[in-house]
Amino acid sequence: MLNTLKKYRIFIGTFVVFSIITISLFYNVLKPKKTLPIFNPADVNPELVDSTVQYIAKEHKIADFSFTNQNEKTITQKDYEGKIYVADFFFTTCQSICPIMTTNMVDVQKAFLNNPKVILLSHTVTPEIDSVPILKKYALQKGVVDSKWNLVTGDKKEIYSMARKSYLAVKLGKPNELYDMVHTENFVLVDAQRRVRGFYDGTKKEEIKRLIEDINWLCENDKK
Repeated sequence: MLNTLKKYRIFIGTFVVFSIITISLFYNVLKPKKTLPIFNPADVNPELVDSTVQYIAKEHKIADFSFTNQNEKTITQKDYEGKIYVADFFFTTCQSICPIMTTNMVDVQKAFLNNPKVILLSHTVTPEIDSVPILKKYALQKGVVDSKWNLVTGDKKEIYSMARKSYLAVKLGKPNELYDMVHTENFVLVDAQRRVRGFYDGTKKEEIKRLIEDINWLCENDKK
């Protein structure tokens, strides 16, 4: 028996190595490759989308914008050109989900602090309250890095338009109050081509982990 094994050891060894390589190749071929969807208004809960764009099923992109950040600097789409970014909606006096969302956004900030391809953008839904000084105070309290994360205020109509026509992420507020908004827990992932690539529950750590993984994927596949 021992002599037989010695006689065929080269054959056995070659067969084992060949089998391992073959199995690995089949696994890599059959293994589902990670992809991220491209979201259009027609793909999203109609409650979060303005009725004027709900029919759009392809080629949706974030519209041009102009807001003022915590340092009284005008922030436009040019500041986000070619960047991967996470957008959300909040207000500084919120005592429910906003503190959790902000803490989790800080975690995203930390994860990409040294990656210039990734930045953040938070819009207040109460611009009549959240002035530039209030946003600055909030930014300092929460650990916002100015070069990485813009907290913006501006015309409520424009914020409303961006929330429901571009980011597809905010519910209507009071029916009798024009441009009233109820922000959601959504973090919205936008790619370098200004397309929506994902929605994440900003109050859940497991969703933040998924968001970070998806941002990393986009960083490596930002042309796809």
